[in-house]
Amino acid sequence: MKQYKFKINGSSYHIHIKDATDNIIQVEVNGSPYEVVMETQVKKTSKTPTLIRTEPRLTHKVDALTSSDTMKTVLSPLPGIVLEILVKEGDVVKMGDKLLVLEAMKMENMILAETSGTIAAIKVAARSTVLQGDILLEIL
Repeated sequence: MKQYKFKINGSSYHIHIKDATDNIIQVEVNGSPYEVVMETQVKKTSKTPTLIRTEPRLTHKVDALTSSDTMKTVLSPLPGIVLEILVKEGDVVKMGDKLLVLEAMKMENMILAETSGTIAAIKVAARSTVLQGDILLEIL
């Protein structure tokens, strides 16, 4: 796992942490194995963030739209949290109108209409977490 070098009262120690499970740590000090029992459980930290959803969601693949399709989908450009939905179903929007606010990487991003039409369906709720490519809403 990890290796450390210590000097205590002039003596050098080479410590190699082999394994850490719950509150038991397997270490090797200058080649001698030891089992160390901690008073509290060791928390394992990961540098990789994990996304935890409160409810299961179905994932779906969006096919490319052709010119004969009348329904246009607005996709999330990046993962984030929907802060506010500025339109409701049935609203008429023009190209460039503000549709919703998406928080991503501690910044608020305005999602704008890329086409004119009527809001047919809103696929997300305020405070919901979205991934890149998730459908936010549909414009007819």
